[in-house]
Amino acid sequence: MTGPGTWIARHAQAALGASGRLARAPLSTLFTIGVIGLALAMPLGLKLFVDNARAATGDFANAVDLSVYFKVGTPIEKVRQLAERARSRAGVASVTVIPADAALAEFRRYSGFGAALDAITDNPLPHVLGIRPRAGADSTAGLAKLKDYFASWPEVELVQMDIEWVHRFNAILEVLRRTLLVAVLVLAFGVLAVVGNTIRLEILNRRAEIEVTKLVGGSNAFVRRPFLYTGALYGLLGALLALAIVSAATTLLAPAVADLARAYGSGFQMLGTGGDDALRLLGGGTALGWIGAWAAAARHLRSIEPQA
Repeated sequence: MTGPGTWIARHAQAALGASGRLARAPLSTLFTIGVIGLALAMPLGLKLFVDNARAATGDFANAVDLSVYFKVGTPIEKVRQLAERARSRAGVASVTVIPADAALAEFRRYSGFGAALDAITDNPLPHVLGIRPRAGADSTAGLAKLKDYFASWPEVELVQMDIEWVHRFNAILEVLRRTLLVAVLVLAFGVLAVVGNTIRLEILNRRAEIEVTKLVGGSNAFVRRPFLYTGALYGLLGALLALAIVSAATTLLAPAVADLARAYGSGFQMLGTGGDDALRLLGGGTALGWIGAWAAAARHLRSIEPQA
């Protein structure tokens, strides 16, 4: 009966043996790790692109703002009172009061019609509320509910919202999410295939050694163990290479992205790979390598039996 120390020693021996076999075949090891690294770098790069796009645009929060236009002549005190009511409503993140005088002054400043506006005695512009929805209430249904709520006020003339852009933006996000999911599934299958084929070839090359091990009483689990660690090492090293590829690409692109952002008056800085994403990639790569090796070993070791 073996104790925990023996179990740990056997696994450590299998892991060290797998590392040694990879080191003794550096060229084939590098090719395999390179293929796995490229496969894992693609979904990570796509996720990083989506994260940067969302951060750069602020999820297009301004695109789903509502503008509430009051009837001309509505007192500003009444507008401010209604603004307080709007701030207390669920689903509203912030409310900005834009008085008609401030809107006219801004229009005069930027329109170039200052002299023509001097001839107007009465301000034709209404008071406006700028409504920003909360993050959880910016769905199409939530925005429609907010629009109906403000439109029901008797003092309101018009509630403006680009609902078509909301539909387009939500569709774009859904396409990106599904593309990322498909890429993860397809490339994960590719990693499984690469590791499985590599382990299959190694099993065939070591067939005589496996037959001798089984002849002296070695179980399938004992024979399979070093191959599992080989697959796990392939997955782990491939994930590390994927992190290096994406980090290098981010470092190269960051200055150009910063220059482009400054040209548009933004202080956006490109996001890199976060710690959680890195841990998920390393764990996922190791798991894929282990699973691919287990599938190949379980299939091919059963067909290898010692010859009498």
